[in-house]
Amino acid sequence: MIQIRLHNTLTNDLQPLDPVHPGEVRIYTCGPTVYASAHIGNFRTFMFQDVLRRFLKSQGLRVMQVMNVTDVDDRIIQSAAAAGIGIREYTDKYIRGFLEDIDALHIQMPEELVRATDHIEDMVALIEKLQEKGFTYKSEGSIYFRISKFPAYGKLSKIDVAGMQAGARVDMDQYEKDDARDFAMWKAPKPGEHFWETRIGPGRPGWHIECSAMAMKYLGDTLDIHTGGVDLAFPHHENEIAQSEGATGKTFVRTWLHAEHLIIEGQKMSKSLGNFYTLRDLFARGHKPSTIRFLLLSVPYRRQLNFTEEGIVQARNSTERLRNFVTRLRTAQFPPGSNPETEKRIAQAENDFDAGLADDINTAMALAAIFDLVRDVNTAMDRGAFLQQDAPRAVAAMEKFDAVLALLEDDDDDKLAKLGFSPEKARMPAAEVDALIEERQAAKKRRDFKRADEIRQNLADSGILLEDAKDGSVRWKYK
Repeated sequence: MIQIRLHNTLTNDLQPLDPVHPGEVRIYTCGPTVYASAHIGNFRTFMFQDVLRRFLKSQGLRVMQVMNVTDVDDRIIQSAAAAGIGIREYTDKYIRGFLEDIDALHIQMPEELVRATDHIEDMVALIEKLQEKGFTYKSEGSIYFRISKFPAYGKLSKIDVAGMQAGARVDMDQYEKDDARDFAMWKAPKPGEHFWETRIGPGRPGWHIECSAMAMKYLGDTLDIHTGGVDLAFPHHENEIAQSEGATGKTFVRTWLHAEHLIIEGQKMSKSLGNFYTLRDLFARGHKPSTIRFLLLSVPYRRQLNFTEEGIVQARNSTERLRNFVTRLRTAQFPPGSNPETEKRIAQAENDFDAGLADDINTAMALAAIFDLVRDVNTAMDRGAFLQQDAPRAVAAMEKFDAVLALLEDDDDDKLAKLGFSPEKARMPAAEVDALIEERQAAKKRRDFKRADEIRQNLADSGILLEDAKDGSVRWKYK
């Protein structure tokens, strides 16, 4: 198996993947906070995590991934109260929407998708353990973690806590930048606010204790990988480390992976700027799920992704190019035999693809390996050097790539229809297209060019473009 090296935020360098349990990688993923629909920036992070797990599996590793759903925090409580409904009812619709969205993007479900409100007892038990070890104190019914008791605080985010105000506290789930203070693990109830009656008193959990409790419940005291957006490194992940390592005395996470921000046309995404998009906003603008997937995975996760209209067009064209290439491999007629040079070229592409992803999930390198192969094979086809027995080998390579990238299946219309988005017009079935192309070829052979042109125009009017290859075969694609 190829050696996989990942950039660890904790050490700020590339380190070889070394699972606690040989052959199995245990991953914790910070999932959505379901007070509203997830935005496209969230899906940039979820897409990176999907490519990571798919690649690990492609290398023969077992993956145990746990993703949390934060279904209780200040915003959720406030929004549910404003809507006049309970927090469970309020969050259920957003969880359903999230699951529909990740299905549309071909993001694989984690082995465990866990809701915070289903794990209150686990959080209480963890808080009790921290109380026993002297990491906490009570104030007005709430329980706080005293970060001065954890000398390693700041080791992930590299924040300087030396000048922090002793005893200052953060009660809200939202922090100001660089606001390093004692944080609430258990919050006393406010009038009219939902709360739980527990051994440590009435109240509800703070944001950070949720992930520590659920991660260790399902994955053990030490995780192989913890992923999330770069904005979560502080305070959320820093606080997770303090709680978890304070309770167990063990390393909480071996490798921390953080995805960089997504920006829109060079600007920070913001509702005030009118450039704040959910996935369904993009679908309503006519963009396909596969196009969005390609764009989100095209830039390596540690680089900022600039989401532009030009980039969307390029992503759509690139996805179509891959699909058309596989169609040509499967349908074109090639001379008999096999070409040893073609086999070498395909093997090299497979090696380059794996090497790119093994280098800190460098999706740009992986995509370059594929498109270089597509270019070279198309050139070989055009000059008659690509032979009949080479085609199944090339198709198998493309399927191997697609096990990680998930771009080849042309099910965009089906995915959109499930979400209530209908195509502008029904597509002509592929079998009907093939029949008309066959009729056109026959017309050209008998020199009935008028009929051949009529068929080509009819297909164009139906949104289908033809490309006549030098070897006499015909490639086609939907507009």
